[in-house]
Amino acid sequence: MTPEQAEIVAIQSLGWLVTQDDLLSSFLAVSGAGVGELKQRAADPVFLASVLEFLTSEDAWVRSFCDAFGLAYDAPLRARYALPGAEMFHWT
Repeated sequence: MTPEQAEIVAIQSLGWLVTQDDLLSSFLAVSGAGVGELKQRAADPVFLASVLEFLTSEDAWVRSFCDAFGLAYDAPLRARYALPGAEMFHWT
């Protein structure tokens, strides 16, 4: 996945997240972002990576998001690894 494709997936996930009131509150608390900042920060690849990091922390959220957008269940994680700050680690 290219960084550009990853940003699209991340922006879609941010859009989905703002429609999920309970999850949005949790994301705002964890990220320290305010509701008013979301549109402005959506252009920042590092912020978008944090959205994907949050989304991929729970399988049910990933499934719900991917089902809503017709994406493969691995798309958010692949997008996360294509954005800055998340090199894939191999423990072996």
